[in-house]
Amino acid sequence: MSTEQKVTNDIKVPNKDLETLRIHFPQCFDKDGNFQLEKFKDNLTTKEINFSSESYGLDWLGKSYARLLASDPATTLLKADEIHNTKPENAASENLLIKGDNLEVLKHLSHAYREKVKMIYIDPPYNTGGDGFVYQDDRKFTAKELMELAGIELEKARRILDFTRSNSNSHSAWLTFMYPRLYIAKQLLREDGVIFISIDDNEVVQLRMLMDEIFGEENFVAELIVIKSTNGIGDKKGFATNQDYVITFQKSNASIFLGESITEKDLKDYNKEDVNGKYKIDGLFRKKGSESSRIDRPNMFYPLYYSAKTGEVLTELKEGFLEVFPKKEDGSDGRWIWGIDTCKDNIYKLQAGPKGTIYLKNYMSENGRKKTRSLLNKPDYLNDKATNEIKNIFNEKIFDTPKPVNLIKTFLENLCVNNDIVLDFFAGSGTTGDAVMQLNAEDGGSRKYILVQLPEPIDPKKNKAAYDFVKEQLGAEPTIFEITK
Repeated sequence: MSTEQKVTNDIKVPNKDLETLRIHFPQCFDKDGNFQLEKFKDNLTTKEINFSSESYGLDWLGKSYARLLASDPATTLLKADEIHNTKPENAASENLLIKGDNLEVLKHLSHAYREKVKMIYIDPPYNTGGDGFVYQDDRKFTAKELMELAGIELEKARRILDFTRSNSNSHSAWLTFMYPRLYIAKQLLREDGVIFISIDDNEVVQLRMLMDEIFGEENFVAELIVIKSTNGIGDKKGFATNQDYVITFQKSNASIFLGESITEKDLKDYNKEDVNGKYKIDGLFRKKGSESSRIDRPNMFYPLYYSAKTGEVLTELKEGFLEVFPKKEDGSDGRWIWGIDTCKDNIYKLQAGPKGTIYLKNYMSENGRKKTRSLLNKPDYLNDKATNEIKNIFNEKIFDTPKPVNLIKTFLENLCVNNDIVLDFFAGSGTTGDAVMQLNAEDGGSRKYILVQLPEPIDPKKNKAAYDFVKEQLGAEPTIFEITK
């Protein structure tokens, strides 16, 4: 028997009550295992359900405070950097780089640039649950002032103020941080403007719901998936995550099409044309499917009627037209790729061969561009590509997760033309400005950018390369803004 003495530290008495709550009320615990008392109270309410007072929406501790921040006047002034601006190489610039808290800056911009920005791209801080994002706010309110300004109860005002001063990295803190900035950003967009927001899977759900509330569900465009790494980053649950998301919303229902430019290969593929534009032929019949398609998907199994002479296709019988059903080669039931309602709306895209085969005219686009797939998987979009771009400029890896220039150029190419204004109020390494200048150099364009970056101090322990670069090579105070500049 070993005589080695073993010491057990951090002894805790098991909390059986807490474990019982975890079993029966798992929805009342956050991802770090902390018990959420307010959610528990909501589960125990004894009031009769009042459906007239209930609605679908997003709520969080600090929402009323976030709304107040969005409407509260700016408390700062903008001052021009006269020395920089009077240099010959800068004198004719029509771009803006602004140093400061982006909430304050957005409030300043909301006057001169209201409804003038065509595209916004931001890569905000991700709330990973670590110390990478900590909510900070320097607005000073007493509980009574907040109660009166936000129209809330005094006790809730106290809890909100305690929460904003607690260095919280919760979902509520992140939403409180983002809401006023996105609220003002919407005011800056033109009616045909679009916003792209990079985010990871920790806050993608919350961001989507927040954007639904600010921009409206009807203005959702796409949730793009960007493959950022070939190997991925492992987690404790056994998955290696190798994607980020780009949530995309439009300002209004103005007609926009975020399609890609047409290539020579596209012109060869889309080799037919009619009054609606260039198209290629695809089948309307879905070859795969169970033998019971007629029962499983009745809305996908219906007759179409065609003219053997003209190739015209209808959803209702007309004299001289023949009937055709989706049938497999063995005669069993198949199904169309469209339901009957979609088919009626797009009947102009169908044509029939002489033997009754129904073809789909797959148009290149409605305006001379092709559709962009929501999965963005190109070598030019990988983080390694972005890291190398930064190394080529600074000879150092001074950012851990910069965004690749070509990703933002793709958005610019699909949306912005001459004299359009592009805004990025989490400028970081300045990738958005770089993308605008590169694209202008390539196509002779004159797009303009506005970049905003907080003079956030660089921690020499966490990022020594960036700290030394700014201090030694630029001779400036080591902040992120100096790298942007």
